[in-house]
Amino acid sequence: MAGDAPGAGAPRTGGRAPGAEGVRAVEAAAAVALTGIKPGAGVGGPGAGVRGLASVGRAAGAGVGGPVAVARVVRVLLPSHPSAPVASPELVRHPLGAGAAPRGAVRLAPWLVPALVVPAAVAAGALDGEDVRPGAAVRFLGRVAALAEDLVSRGRVLPAIAAEGAGPAARWRPALSGADSARYARLGEALPPALRAEQVDPGLLEGRIGEEVLRGLLDGMVDAMVRARLVGVRLAPNGRFAAADEAAGALLRGLVGDPSLVAAPERVRRLTGVLGTWAAGAEHNGPVRACFRLRPPEDTEEHWRLEFLLQAADDPSVLVPAARIWHGDRGGVLRRWVARPQEVLLTDLGRAARVLPALDAALRERHPVGLDLDTAGAHDFLTRAAALDQAGFGVLVPTWWKPSSGVGLKLTTTSRGTAGAVSRTSVLGRDELVDYRWDVALGELTLTEEELRELAEAKVPLVKVRGQWAQVDRRRLAAGLAFLERAGSGRMSVGEVLEVAGLPADDETFGVPVVGIGGSGWVSDLLAGRVENALEPLDPPPGFGAVLRPYQRRGLAWLAFLDGLGLGACLADDMGLGKTVQLLALEALKRHGERRPPTLLICPMSLVGTWLREAQRFTPDLRVHVHHGADRATGEDLAGALGGADLVITTYALATRDAAELAELTWDRIVLDEAQNIKNSAARQSQAVRGLPARHRVALTGTPVENRLAELWSVMDFANPGLLGPLSRFRARYAVPVERHGDEDAAARLRRITRPFVLRRVKTDPAVIDDLPDKLEMKQLCTLTAEQASLYRAVVDDMLEKVAESDGIQRKGLVLATMTKLKQVCNHPAQFLGDGSRVAGRSGKLARLEEILEQVLADGDRALCFTQFAAFGGMLVPHLAARFDTEIAFLHGGTPKKQRDRMVERFQSGDGPSVVLLSLKAGGTGLTLTAANHVVHLDRWWNPAVEDQATDRAYRIGQGRAVQVRKFVCVGTLEERVDTMIEQKKALAQLVVGAGEGWLGDLSTDELRELVTLSGEAVGE
Repeated sequence: MAGDAPGAGAPRTGGRAPGAEGVRAVEAAAAVALTGIKPGAGVGGPGAGVRGLASVGRAAGAGVGGPVAVARVVRVLLPSHPSAPVASPELVRHPLGAGAAPRGAVRLAPWLVPALVVPAAVAAGALDGEDVRPGAAVRFLGRVAALAEDLVSRGRVLPAIAAEGAGPAARWRPALSGADSARYARLGEALPPALRAEQVDPGLLEGRIGEEVLRGLLDGMVDAMVRARLVGVRLAPNGRFAAADEAAGALLRGLVGDPSLVAAPERVRRLTGVLGTWAAGAEHNGPVRACFRLRPPEDTEEHWRLEFLLQAADDPSVLVPAARIWHGDRGGVLRRWVARPQEVLLTDLGRAARVLPALDAALRERHPVGLDLDTAGAHDFLTRAAALDQAGFGVLVPTWWKPSSGVGLKLTTTSRGTAGAVSRTSVLGRDELVDYRWDVALGELTLTEEELRELAEAKVPLVKVRGQWAQVDRRRLAAGLAFLERAGSGRMSVGEVLEVAGLPADDETFGVPVVGIGGSGWVSDLLAGRVENALEPLDPPPGFGAVLRPYQRRGLAWLAFLDGLGLGACLADDMGLGKTVQLLALEALKRHGERRPPTLLICPMSLVGTWLREAQRFTPDLRVHVHHGADRATGEDLAGALGGADLVITTYALATRDAAELAELTWDRIVLDEAQNIKNSAARQSQAVRGLPARHRVALTGTPVENRLAELWSVMDFANPGLLGPLSRFRARYAVPVERHGDEDAAARLRRITRPFVLRRVKTDPAVIDDLPDKLEMKQLCTLTAEQASLYRAVVDDMLEKVAESDGIQRKGLVLATMTKLKQVCNHPAQFLGDGSRVAGRSGKLARLEEILEQVLADGDRALCFTQFAAFGGMLVPHLAARFDTEIAFLHGGTPKKQRDRMVERFQSGDGPSVVLLSLKAGGTGLTLTAANHVVHLDRWWNPAVEDQATDRAYRIGQGRAVQVRKFVCVGTLEERVDTMIEQKKALAQLVVGAGEGWLGDLSTDELRELVTLSGEAVGE
């Protein structure tokens, strides 16, 4: 690794290179390059460049047993002007003397530069630090390390004997073939010239050979990674090494310990030959490879045809049939890759015969071009196709082929009427019986009884059904037929149908997996998600105090439909789309019909007043009782007070405290507003609420999933108890596959079973609402002050020192506590220190906030500023009030209800302050603050769903102006890095899961260091 050492030294033969660039030399295939070492102080002394290299050397040794990097001076070839090397493109430019850059023709010239020799095994992760700016060579090294890690994780490695300076050594080497070979070839093409810059011969202007450099790097990394995984493992000889047992034992010991191979030279040579033969069968590094294409028989043919071709490894679209190869490759398609394609074809056929023995017959021909196979032989080829591909050969199989059986069961249900025809007053539900019929399917085909009999009589695994070839698993076919005999048709409950809909794709509860559910009637509409569109939009009864939008009328019809069936509902519309008015319209329908027990509505305390006012506004005839306060009714008084009520409003806290009393009363419906409050199913509050009895249940939430899928289970288990089964089974079937592995099939199954009971509309969908103004979201990158940077580094250093000595819950708690501290430092030093010190001039975020608010107030606009730290908001209020000589409102968890309501009313009316600071938890839900057209997130919650909820206080129905949303991020800090991670994971988050911050506690020490280390661009001027 060559260091930058610009200075006034002697060129070519002595001293350091004047102006030498950082991406320079490779020493013995294990050195790497970097840029950005500060200029040296001349030839004689250890300048900053050399000191920088030494610091990197110490970093490279951290965690691997001490310093392993060696600083030295090497001779490298650099593109040069007559007086100095050409500057690297990555290097931050510095003035040169009077500002005149070197001029003259550019040519290669040798220079002596300081370099750092780093073993390839540790180089990939060793170059972090504020004095190091990675160049092209270091970034390339990361790509090589990624390939090595991928090969090792898939077991694509082989033992080998390497000839090294001290004698033969046991090493692990990559086994490249197929796509891995193509990836390796692309790396070879992208090798930065700097990695070949070492001058091999002092008399020649030639550098190292690129293939040697790349191979040395990859081999070194693979060997180190495998050894790291085999720590504490003892390898034992097996039959493969029986002919060379002495050398074999030494090899196995060397593969997990000291690599030196001490054995008789003859035995070592023999073992080297054995390993070479093994490697030849597992590797394929050539530019051209054999490819096999299977063609089914035509109508008049009896045999399948396995065609032989040659395929370009780096361009799989280039295919040349063997017949053309034997006739001289007319057109010369392969000439750019290989001179003698016939030899490649024969060699590869011999190698492939080890995987597919049937190829031996083709090798007996003089010019093999293909092989005829019967049906059993074709099936044998198809089952071995993956092994051929893994061995490095091209494989082209028919599009219908799937390694797993296509045999499955299809369920068809028939229920009374469509969704739109089912009466809202019918007493149906999960216990309603529907007609059903099971069928056996093969892929997309539903088989008839005659076809099933023919398949049962067939003796081959590949059959042709309705003109299409398919694989038949005879075991599954027999199981499917047996199941049809037991339960081919009959009646089952809706609950049983829903249970079938939620079965995983590989579940064989019935002996065969269920591959489809269809039918006619309302149950089929429900499972297919057609209910909302199948229902006629429903108007509220006369006297309702609002005109519903079209999507709200459809939502009301959906709620009423499920209400009539006795099935729970989760209305998950975007914040601001009017969940409250839809629920009140449903209540108005109930009051307009037959007399029923009251509805219990549970909401956060901050929303009690909102619900009371909205009920009085839209449903003035609805008798509303608020169960809240120290003087609330209890016992018989409570029963008497509720006797004349239609709607009872209480809070989650009181519902938990008074759960026993509330459970003794009769409720027609229980509604949870902001239902994410029961996301922790094990919490006492969640258990108490789910335990309250009612005929019908409704959950209202804009974020049914904030952090984990278990939260969705808790909400759905409230709405329809037992729908998703016990939590342990839900985790195994859905949560683990989706959250850990991004399993889209599991996510699709989960959507299928929950879709009938979850109605989700977003305000950005023009089909839902087309009169909302634009929302402009932007990141505001802020820098730290010098004081903030100093505090940040101190917190990081303290954590890294302590985290190495802790584990388990203690370690996770330490990490999460540190993340909170770092976010406080990014906000303001005074918040972190808690010393009541001055606020002005000490925070980059505060400076940017002042700039934004100055413009907002000058334009006569209004702004909401969210922070997750109430203490930070308390610091800002007096400072901003003095800075702008205006009132600043502050809404937080301790704000009394009456004061909160008055604050919202004044802000909305335009009489109150133009700026409101809000704590995210207290002000992020349930409020309508559409008077604001600016939203500022001062610190990130690291959960897009929660931030969007807060933004929706302003961006909702009633907003008439474009809304500008600014999210503050301190550049070069953990805020920026976590923000990047969140953006990368948004695709999965939008699938079914959000993103919290608890995962930070599970990061390794190296990952934590990378996450929290302060970058050079973090500090402002």
